[in-house]
Amino acid sequence: MSEVSAMPAGPGPSVPRPPLPPFDEASARQKVRAAEDAWNSRDPERVALAYSEESVWRNRDTFLCGRAEIVAFLRQKWARELEYALRKELWSYAGNRIAVRFQYECRDAEGQWWRSYGNELWEFDELGLMRRREAGIHDVRIGERERRIFGARADGERDALIPLR
Repeated sequence: MSEVSAMPAGPGPSVPRPPLPPFDEASARQKVRAAEDAWNSRDPERVALAYSEESVWRNRDTFLCGRAEIVAFLRQKWARELEYALRKELWSYAGNRIAVRFQYECRDAEGQWWRSYGNELWEFDELGLMRRREAGIHDVRIGERERRIFGARADGERDALIPLR
């Protein structure tokens, strides 16, 4: 059972989310993998447990504060971004901060496929909960034959780099 799936369901009290800062390369990679796995579950309550109760976000042009807003945002996101599948890659880390690049693919209700490219800046509190997330994301229309991200990563793909294009 993964560390994330062992956590209680739904937003609740803040409990430590190892690994804790300060991060080294191994622990930063572990945080990135746990985030990728949680987001690929498309379970807003599970994802929200990685964030502090007062977590602040900038996601594109949307600003959020707190777990309840994060859960509501993710419910809406995955209601419109169908067959969502994500890849995250560690870019950099220092102290209690991690920078990530990511790509995800999804389709809309009309059947149009999209690949979204982005970068995230993460800041963690002493419990290992993300207290700040800033994401810049750009969408590219793709054809179904151009897809390359299908569901969660297999264990053998854990360290595979994300192609630029």
